[in-house]
Amino acid sequence: MVRVIEDMFGIAVNPITQKTGQVRRFTLSTDRGMCVSVLTLGAIIQRIKVPDFDGKLEDVCLGYDDVAGYYRNQPSYFGGTIGRVANRVARGRFKLCGKEVKVSRNFRDRYQLHGGFVGFDSVIWDVVGIHKDGVTFQHVSPDGHEGYPGEVTVNINFSLNETGCFGMRIEARAKATTCVNITNHAYFNLAGHGTGKDTLLQHMLMIKAQKIVDTDLEQIPTGKLMRIRNTPYDFSSLVNLGKRIAQLSNCPISGFDNNYCVDVAPNRVQLVARVVHPCSGRYMEVHTNQPGVQFYTANNLPDEDRGGVPNIGKGGAHYVRHGSFCLETQKYPDAMNHDDFPSIVLNPGQLYDHQVVYRFGACPKRI
Repeated sequence: MVRVIEDMFGIAVNPITQKTGQVRRFTLSTDRGMCVSVLTLGAIIQRIKVPDFDGKLEDVCLGYDDVAGYYRNQPSYFGGTIGRVANRVARGRFKLCGKEVKVSRNFRDRYQLHGGFVGFDSVIWDVVGIHKDGVTFQHVSPDGHEGYPGEVTVNINFSLNETGCFGMRIEARAKATTCVNITNHAYFNLAGHGTGKDTLLQHMLMIKAQKIVDTDLEQIPTGKLMRIRNTPYDFSSLVNLGKRIAQLSNCPISGFDNNYCVDVAPNRVQLVARVVHPCSGRYMEVHTNQPGVQFYTANNLPDEDRGGVPNIGKGGAHYVRHGSFCLETQKYPDAMNHDDFPSIVLNPGQLYDHQVVYRFGACPKRI
């Protein structure tokens, strides 16, 4: 049986309406002890507690205990739902229906990142449904917001079941032709959200992909797809993450921040990634109908070993560089500027349908 409990998380100003309102938290929980908490602020995933092979519960999702923590650390997008267009838009411009569209350039005035200055992660979402197994949020993105044409209505259904599956179904409709590519930016560490770099390097990872999107030094796609077989980017079978991060230590970007072109059939939700933490037995599978997964190893969080200013999260935890990972299901970055990439154009009358299921469990304990 799944229970849905609501409480008030805090107060925030909605940047779209400039009105102050409550931030509501909904916690979905099962009889087995697993629970997931989501916030109306940014449709943020705030907490995910899952048991290990001994039944010990740990929160494996990084986040904050109050609204102020999320405001203070907004540039890291902890747990936030990202849109209208996730990832990068080169030069903040593209052509749509034969006309040039200019969107905001919130990253050093060079390109747009994760929807602009006020993305979906910063607004307060409306609650439009409370169900026996979850909750549905809605946000109406105005015509012209951050430069994008057309009003877009987005619904997200969060759900949980007794088998350890936490699901998000993201649907969107537009009143005029526009671009939509939504994801969630949850950070995970299956040993526990505050256990840091040493435990992250113990994780094993598999991503069902033979290629990644090739990018320049600013992580803007070149338009090419790069084959990764027998390279440090190859996770086609379970491999130790610490070993692979070490192989990239001398690269311009130390760590991973790459869009994997995963092997999915159109309109089918399929397994695309699996992560295992051997010491606790916890595992997470990612199932989706999206053709891309951005794999990120928190490269931009503070490196405290080199004097970085601590980022203090839930319960006083220190969130550090290479202490967590993200697996963000989406279409390819900057897709509107590359005709060969899966299209992110959404026309009136069409439905944007993005499904992702995070399946958690624990492997049997070794004797």
